[in-house]
Amino acid sequence: MEYTYTIIDSDATSNLQLQHHLEAYGEFVCSGLAKSSVDGLNTILKQLPDIVFVNLNEKALEYFQMVMELHQYMTTLPIFIGISKSKNYAYEAIKNNFFDYWLQPYNEFDIRKSVLRLVKLMPKETQSHTLCLKSYKDFHYLDTDEILYLKADNNATDFMMTDGSTVSAFKTLKSFEDRLPKHFIRVHQSYIINTKFVSRINYGKSICALKNGDLQLPFSKSYRQNIDSLKKVLAKNTISTLN
Repeated sequence: MEYTYTIIDSDATSNLQLQHHLEAYGEFVCSGLAKSSVDGLNTILKQLPDIVFVNLNEKALEYFQMVMELHQYMTTLPIFIGISKSKNYAYEAIKNNFFDYWLQPYNEFDIRKSVLRLVKLMPKETQSHTLCLKSYKDFHYLDTDEILYLKADNNATDFMMTDGSTVSAFKTLKSFEDRLPKHFIRVHQSYIINTKFVSRINYGKSICALKNGDLQLPFSKSYRQNIDSLKKVLAKNTISTLN
């Protein structure tokens, strides 16, 4: 499940800055942009976003009126987050049931806390098996069950697929670490593996062997705990010959 959002902001620079901050959270997808309360009202009714970010620096009263007007057309309103250079509109935002109020310039820590609260408020119903890699206007969809492992390539990431193909994404390996299903684990600074394909763990050589071919990937001491946890999980569903 993805969380869609709309930004209502007449300031192009502020708009781009906010989108940049939200890019770190892959499940948040921009569904619309608006520059005024009228345009914003139309965009919300058309796109039905989960979250709406409103820049209150200009014509704040018009935006609060817009929120009130939405009650005429929608049974459930999206979550609103106000943005401003000052606290002048914080009280009105609270009265209008805004979820949060961000001060500019944007604070990465404040954004992270709000995002975590939002995710807790709107939990994902199911774990998606499809990963969307976005690059400008290009959307590439991968079935996570067909991903063998991920490999870091400087500031990019290569997805090694079970059919032998490679799909590249222009984001760091770290950015995918928390977005993948639980059976993907980080074993090395350069690798995340799909544990469904693990066929061997060799502590002596510090390697994990994968079922496809003779592929062996190293694991490092810093991720030894992940390997230990994986071994315990695999042991529960394995007939052991050890005494």
